[in-house]
Amino acid sequence: MSSPAEFYNSLPPISKAYGTACLLTTVGYQLGLYDYTHIALYYPYVIYKVQVWRLITNFFFLGGFSINFGIRLLMIARYGVQLEKGPFDRRTGDFLWMMIFGALSLLVLSIIPIFETPFLGISLVFMLVYVWSREFPNANINIYGLVQLKAFYLPWAMLALDVIFGSKIIPDLLGIIAGHLYYFLTVLHPLAGGKNMLKTPMWVHRIVARWRIGAAQPSSRTQAQPESNTGGAFRGRSYRLSG
Repeated sequence: MSSPAEFYNSLPPISKAYGTACLLTTVGYQLGLYDYTHIALYYPYVIYKVQVWRLITNFFFLGGFSINFGIRLLMIARYGVQLEKGPFDRRTGDFLWMMIFGALSLLVLSIIPIFETPFLGISLVFMLVYVWSREFPNANINIYGLVQLKAFYLPWAMLALDVIFGSKIIPDLLGIIAGHLYYFLTVLHPLAGGKNMLKTPMWVHRIVARWRIGAAQPSSRTQAQPESNTGGAFRGRSYRLSG
């Protein structure tokens, strides 16, 4: 069994960096180092007081220490890591671009009054869950040892649980919308014969290369090949889970 340090060092770079940032943000909050309202997304302050950091910092706050906070970190450690090691293996730039696109989409969606929320970190994590469910639709998921279902339905099952337990569903809905928008533009539309309208910009690849983040971009012959998938509900790419 690997030690915690070995496990942490084995994590892929983007998921590790995001999970670490979320953990440190909550640790700082619990230690009283800052007031969480100073990092919340509040557009009047962004526009009129030029507090532009709020556009970024709100993505790193997943709440105070609690069971829900632990679950969100575990989501990053499981679904984010499996994406980065699976469909996005040796495609660090593409994974980083997915996160950036998701964050930008959530910022735009949060302008709509019904979607207004001060922190979008939970939504970004839920976007990872949604994309994972589309990449591994046939994986078997066990929820609390009570219900077993295909991974394709996981986001909707978690949304239903939030309704049952009285939690806010807007963050989850935002994540589903952003995740589906990304998956449609990069996978479903091209599979239907359309053009990939969301190719990773070169400046993202340059950042990855400049800072030596992750692995180099592979050639088309060495990229992971998806399984064939014929189910209508599961149309899209489908990868096997290792281990």
